[in-house]
Amino acid sequence: MISSPTAISPCSWKSISRFLTQHLPGVASELRANLVGAQSIKASNKEGKLGSHARVAMTVRTRSAAVPVFSTRSIISKTGLATAVCAASLVCSSAFAGAEKISDTRSEAPDEAPGPAIQKQSGAIISIRSRRINRTAPLAAPSAPARATNTPDSRHDRPDKVAETKRREKVDPFAKFDHLREKGIWLNIPGPADTINQDKGGVRSALANLGIGYVGWTQNSLIDNRMPNAAKSTIFNQRYIGESPTFGTVNSMIVTYDLGRFGIPDGQITMGVEQQYWTRKPAGPDRVGINTIAYYQTFFDRTLELKMGYLGNHDEFLGMNPFGPTPVILSQAGMSNNSAPTPALNVRYNLDDRLYNKISIQRSVSPDGQLAHMSENPTGLNWRTANAGILLLDEFGYKNKAAVGSPETWLRAGIGFNDSRYPHLAYPIQPRANANSAYYVAVDRQFWQSDAEGSPARGIYGGFSAMYAPSDVNKVSHYLEVRLYAKGLFSSRPGDQIAIAATNIAWSHFAVDAALAKGDLVHRDSTAIRGRYTARLAPGVYATLGLLYINNPTAITYTRQTGHALNVLVSTSVFF
Repeated sequence: MISSPTAISPCSWKSISRFLTQHLPGVASELRANLVGAQSIKASNKEGKLGSHARVAMTVRTRSAAVPVFSTRSIISKTGLATAVCAASLVCSSAFAGAEKISDTRSEAPDEAPGPAIQKQSGAIISIRSRRINRTAPLAAPSAPARATNTPDSRHDRPDKVAETKRREKVDPFAKFDHLREKGIWLNIPGPADTINQDKGGVRSALANLGIGYVGWTQNSLIDNRMPNAAKSTIFNQRYIGESPTFGTVNSMIVTYDLGRFGIPDGQITMGVEQQYWTRKPAGPDRVGINTIAYYQTFFDRTLELKMGYLGNHDEFLGMNPFGPTPVILSQAGMSNNSAPTPALNVRYNLDDRLYNKISIQRSVSPDGQLAHMSENPTGLNWRTANAGILLLDEFGYKNKAAVGSPETWLRAGIGFNDSRYPHLAYPIQPRANANSAYYVAVDRQFWQSDAEGSPARGIYGGFSAMYAPSDVNKVSHYLEVRLYAKGLFSSRPGDQIAIAATNIAWSHFAVDAALAKGDLVHRDSTAIRGRYTARLAPGVYATLGLLYINNPTAITYTRQTGHALNVLVSTSVFF
């Protein structure tokens, strides 16, 4: 009895060889062909050249080889146990050598799993060793499961693999609050990331889950004229801000509710309240009331934007940011602001991503000025005030936001018509005029980007503005401004801002002539140069230091003691 194939004598090998040659023609040649095929598969995997045609060919080859292998069962039963063991030893020794090479191919190219033909070949080999047909036991390691024939064979054909190889972008944890910030305004109020409380305790997140967003701030300012030998007056008799130390505080809170959860495109309801106090009342006056109640949504994939309610259009038109033009012309033309909101309907049509046209139908602020308006309507809830009519505004603009390699550019021009009953400066004794208008053009351009890749908005900007209003019903008839400002100029202070501007105001010649007729000292214009530096001290905390020189600080009339003004501004702003 032979215990193992190694116990067979040399002569026995010859007889076994003759037996295989006579009874199993083609088996040896087929096995050799399969082993050569396995080696070629390994080489193809290494080179990445194994295609679907090669796998089909191997499948056909395996199936054709399986027939003579399975036929050995009847032959083995006729020739005895020793011959069967020897034949099995020859077949298995060669087959497992090929299987090991196939397994090596898998380990060297894990992303290139062999096709179904290799699995069937391995299954046929196992059936010979165990004398049972078991095609479902491939030799491949469990860590490299086979894929279906229609599965991409390369990671270049698999988007998920490509995504895994890319550098993961940093996720902004505060981006989830962006849709809850007030919409439809140009004013860039700091977001939740730039507040003192951010999302501490998860309060902001909990409200956001309910569709509620909020932002609040307090701004406190002190202005004083430090010009030597400048005339002073009591706080209650100030003729201009800073003649005596002037303090003001404005405290605001805005809450938004997301209507997008109900399927309204970009839908939002906004409600805000404001409290302010000034030591110089014409600069205020003191009030507690609303600053906005608004509804907003978009149409036609944001081609059309609609906003209506009690609005402050100073935040909707022109772009009167801390470095932008002073809205004196538009204020006297009846434009509303946060301290004097009025009912309005605003519609913006976006011709593309940059060109836009924005119109407004707004209840005018009192033609007698903001002080008269706020005194009559301190809460801001009244539908109208005395002599106030309708203001129609139309602004056409081009705005290209800062991006990598693309500096910011903003050009806009606007016109406004007001049918309120204004005092007639040319004919004071005549009934009030029933028409007023205003015109403006403004340009701002980013000249240099200090961090184009990381924060494209950082850099140096420049701009100018020109405004006009008819002098027969407006005390200010011309306004010119040239400005230069910077955002995040220093890499160590990316949140700081600097601004320098020169302005010139021309007074209505009708108002000047009327004052001359009364024997007053008058000036026909006023020129100012101002500069300010705003430092971001901490998230949500800003401090501003400014200097303002004015050659004629009063409006039209003055006294011999008035002189010039050099106002120093100290201001703090805290957002929460």
